Amino acid sequence: MKVGLIDVDGHRFPNLALMHISAYHKAHGDDVEWWWSDLVHYDVVYMSKIFSDAYSPDIPPPMNADRVIKGGTGYAIHTTNGKEIFDKEKDFDLPPEVEKTFPDYSIYPQYSFAVSMTSRGCPRGCAFCHVAAKEGRCSTKVANVSDFWCGQKEIKVLDPNITACSEKRDLMQQYIDTHAKIDFTQGLDIRLLDQYDIQDVNKMRIGTLHFAWDNPNDNLRPKFEDFAKSFRRRTNIGTVYVLTNFGSTLDQDLYRIYTLRDLGYDPFVMIYNKPAAPKEVLRLQRWCNNKFVFKSTKSFNEYR
Repeated sequence: MKVGLIDVDGHRFPNLALMHISAYHKAHGDDVEWWWSDLVHYDVVYMSKIFSDAYSPDIPPPMNADRVIKGGTGYAIHTTNGKEIFDKEKDFDLPPEVEKTFPDYSIYPQYSFAVSMTSRGCPRGCAFCHVAAKEGRCSTKVANVSDFWCGQKEIKVLDPNITACSEKRDLMQQYIDTHAKIDFTQGLDIRLLDQYDIQDVNKMRIGTLHFAWDNPNDNLRPKFEDFAKSFRRRTNIGTVYVLTNFGSTLDQDLYRIYTLRDLGYDPFVMIYNKPAAPKEVLRLQRWCNNKFVFKSTKSFNEYR
């Protein structure tokens, strides 16, 4: 078979599903390549899309293919009354025999790190997030680190909420044992971090830690204070995503930003439904996320 792959979101980050698919077909003797032209005939073309159309517009399917298979969260998201809704029936799950195939890192030679997803699901069920609808509200171990890692010096962890996983002690130890630099890209849940989690994190080679303070009604200051006291670094503690344009006021946004900055964290503004966001929210993001401006301008009023 001649197999074509399309990363609809672009090649800005390795697509784990496409790496599984590529490895599976190559193991069965198939010819796999990035789709590049309708002048070439393909037996099957896989199109993977992670983000919604607002951030990653869809592209027309290939015309010269016997079969086109579309999959990924992006194809299951539709917008209703300004809110993104996830339709699980429109999502496409990889067959187990494909999901368990070791990823083919050769299709993304520009990246030297490994990507892993050792647990799935999240108990939070946040209205702005599709993880609970897609993977369930129980964080469950689904793989070992060795299913994704083959000695790379850095691992990007894609687990949506590894902090909530009942087998997190085992997974954390596996990440420690790699001696690789660990990046929890989806963030650690500050509300669930206990002393054992912090001890494990302190044993890892960490570049930048990621957290989130999405709901302004959650008083998370004490949790961030506790972590800052226990983490081995006293500066550059971690990046904290601050969700805006999702029911919060400007004062609530600024309280979270100022609090995190004063505790030694690096706040990073995320905008829900950015195309429809007010100009003031866009201005807030430009101020906060431009770190040169943010560090030289102590308040948003001064920036304005």
